[in-house]
Amino acid sequence: MRFSPLSLALALCAAIAAPVVADDVKKTIGEIERLDPAFDKLVAPEAKIEVLADGFEWSEGPVWAPEGFLLFSDIPNNRIVKYKPGKGTDVFMQPAGYTGMPKFEGQEPGTNGLAFSPEGNLTMCCHGDRNITQIVDGERKVLISHYEGKRLNSPNDLVFHANGDLYFTDPPYGLPGGLNGKEAELDYCGVYRLAKDGKLTLLTKECPRPNGIALSPDGSTLYVADSQECFVKAFPIQEDGKLGESKKVYDAAEWKGKRPGSCDGLKVDTDGTLWITAPGGVVVVTAEGKQLGRISTGERTANCAFGPDGTLYMTADMYLCRVKTTAKGTIGSE
Repeated sequence: MRFSPLSLALALCAAIAAPVVADDVKKTIGEIERLDPAFDKLVAPEAKIEVLADGFEWSEGPVWAPEGFLLFSDIPNNRIVKYKPGKGTDVFMQPAGYTGMPKFEGQEPGTNGLAFSPEGNLTMCCHGDRNITQIVDGERKVLISHYEGKRLNSPNDLVFHANGDLYFTDPPYGLPGGLNGKEAELDYCGVYRLAKDGKLTLLTKECPRPNGIALSPDGSTLYVADSQECFVKAFPIQEDGKLGESKKVYDAAEWKGKRPGSCDGLKVDTDGTLWITAPGGVVVVTAEGKQLGRISTGERTANCAFGPDGTLYMTADMYLCRVKTTAKGTIGSE
């Protein structure tokens, strides 16, 4: 059954508030840097970075819903926000990532990455609840919360394979005290696969702080962004589901500290080009690692997602932004 916004709101008693902002385009920010002529085929010379909404504490995890609107997380405020073109933004779900009764002791209780399953169910990385939860027929269903009897850190980002397998990252950014805190049960950050049959497999601990995650168009390569070391690695997916030897396709370590943000989220278009949130904005890189251009918001840019018309939506600190492109998102990149 496809996810229904109305049934979800009723089932969760979501706080439907007055619009945060009604205007579609409030202003433009930043600049677009063209590093290779091929970039002109993806982003037109006249394109601008448009701010659609602002006033969020830390916007993250955008995903385009089949019903024709964008959802994204406002993590510190423990809410999911809905943006509908021409209508502005509303609070879609609150609470979102933390549903416990005691006051959350950390800074990031909300959801982070959001995705729709092949069946159309909204699936959420819940920082505060330390699990991945899916909305099925209007009800919250926990898909996974433990690995080998130990609670996960704080699931961060996720992507569905066409075969129904779910890949996700588990750094400690939503865990009070981090890996050294009293609530930590794992002493590492992992990348996992939750198979359609419910089996959870730890794929790698190679990335010290794995964050964004994406798949190549044919589903044969898994991309993982690491926020601590500021790189993106490509892992071939083997026939048995395990990962082969990785290689770096992008390294932004030299920019860390010089531009705001780090390697965080990423999406892949239908041609296999990577759109990576990195220091200063979004960098566009071929699957071979060639940099084509940068969409420089000038803000700490957390993640991005494609709309159905090729528009790239970006969550950049307090802002929700967009830039018009000719690219199309693959499954899991919208």
